[in-house]
Amino acid sequence: MTKLLVTGAEGQLGRSLRRIFDNEPQLAVTYIDIDRLDLTDKSAVDTFFDNARYDIVINCAAYTAVDLAEKNEVACSHINTDAVKNIAEAARRHQTKVIHISTDYVFNGKNFMPYAENDVPDPQSIYGRTKLEGEAVLKAYCPQSIIIRTSWLYSEWGNNFMKTMCRLGDEKHEIGVVCDQIGTPTYAHDLAAAIYSIITAEQWHPGIFHFSNEGVASWYDFAVAIMHHARKDCRVNPITTKEYPTDARRPHYSVLSKAKIKTTYGLTIPHWEESLRKCINNYLQL
Repeated sequence: MTKLLVTGAEGQLGRSLRRIFDNEPQLAVTYIDIDRLDLTDKSAVDTFFDNARYDIVINCAAYTAVDLAEKNEVACSHINTDAVKNIAEAARRHQTKVIHISTDYVFNGKNFMPYAENDVPDPQSIYGRTKLEGEAVLKAYCPQSIIIRTSWLYSEWGNNFMKTMCRLGDEKHEIGVVCDQIGTPTYAHDLAAAIYSIITAEQWHPGIFHFSNEGVASWYDFAVAIMHHARKDCRVNPITTKEYPTDARRPHYSVLSKAKIKTTYGLTIPHWEESLRKCINNYLQL
C-alpha cells in the first residue's frame, strides 16, 4: 500500500488525480486543500506531517492568477515559494518523496524550438519567477524530488480557457483571441495519468520533467477547436498580443519537449486536439 498526500486537491489537477487514484486499491490517498491545511503556515504543515506519514506528496497547490500576481506579489510568493519550502522541509524530515507541479512560465518565450529540461529559465512575470523560486527551494531541500513543468492546463473543473471559451460561445457571436502566443494545451487528466505512471514505476527518477499534450497551437487555434468540438456558433478572430494587453507578460513560445518523460516512463501522449474532444464531451455531460 502506497500512502499519498495530494495538496491543492480541489484544483483541476487534484480532481483529475482523484478520478484516477480512487479506482486504485493499492493507493491510500489523503486529499487536502486550503480549508484543511494552510501550506503557508509552517507550524501547521509540520504538525500535519508529524501526525501522518506519507510515501509521496504530490503538490498541486499554486497561485495561478497570472495577472493578479503582478499586483499581489507577496501572496503569490507565499503560495508558490514559501509553501513549497514548508512542504520540502517536512518531507525531508520524514523522508517523503515529492512530486511538484511547475510551469512553462519559467522560460522567457524567445525560443524557436521546444524547451528542454536543461534550458536556462528566464521568467518574465511574477508568477513565473515565484514558480521558479519554488523549484529551487524544493531542489535544495529535497534533491530527490520530481518537478513536472506543464503548460496551458485545462479540465472539466475549475477556471480555465476551455470553459471560458465555452461560456463565451454561448454569450457572443464573435470574439478575438491571441494568435501570436504559441504553446500546447494540456488536459489535466493526461497529466494525472502521467503522474500515476511515475508513482507506480519500478524506479524513482528524480529531476525535472516536461509534460504537455503533443502538438503545437496558438491560443487562437485552441479557441477555434473548442468552438468546433463544443458546437458553439461563435466566430473566433485572430488578434495580436498588442491588441490584448495584460498585466503579466506571456511567453510568446512555450512549447515543451516531452522526450525525457516519454523515454523515462515509456509514455504515449495524446495529441492536444484528441484530448480536447474527450474533455469537452465529458464537460458537456456534467
